[in-house]
Amino acid sequence: MYDSFDPIVGRLMGMRYKSHPWHGISFGKEAPKVVTCFIEIVPTDTVKYEVDKISGYLRIDRPQKYSNVIPALYGFIPQTYCGELVAETSRKLLQRFDINGDEDPIDICVLTEKVITHGDILVRARPIGGFRLIDGNQADDKLIAVMDNDAVYGDYSDISDIPSYVLERLKHYFITYKDIPGVVKPKCELTSAYGVAEAHEIIERSIQDYRNRFNLEGMLSPGT
Repeated sequence: MYDSFDPIVGRLMGMRYKSHPWHGISFGKEAPKVVTCFIEIVPTDTVKYEVDKISGYLRIDRPQKYSNVIPALYGFIPQTYCGELVAETSRKLLQRFDINGDEDPIDICVLTEKVITHGDILVRARPIGGFRLIDGNQADDKLIAVMDNDAVYGDYSDISDIPSYVLERLKHYFITYKDIPGVVKPKCELTSAYGVAEAHEIIERSIQDYRNRFNLEGMLSPGT
């Protein structure tokens, strides 16, 4: 019953009560250049939190099994969906026609010099690139962004501006964060990194995927 619940109900409830982080919050009028992100976890978290798709509240997904923790703010872009259009980019580039979207909102990491002590917050960020991650046979892109007007990272305009050691920490986290003790083969494959132009394209595709999934075309103005 849990899996069969249609998240559109969360969107409708969010319009009347507390806004649902996925359905009731705008991705922002300046998207894809600047987006509103909902942050689920921060670098000090030793437990992975994830938005419950029905209620919109944070729930414990799983404890981190190893000492590595997310090296940036981590969450998703509201009113996006990793569906057919997002998966199509990976299928074409990798020539793997078994790849589907993971049916979640688009994940995003936000770099900032500020110490943010908890999630469940909104952050205005500028996407500058991303990682093409394949989880089994599912596209699971991880966008990389900088907090808008951040004192250290605010001038970065493309993933190539990020220091190599910072980029390697991000890569290592996503390659290993779903590893299971005793299983040699990694669950996730990071096939490539891409720059700001492709990040913008992924966001635009995910917005359209969201509208297609929830039959919203023509019903809502962008970002409402």
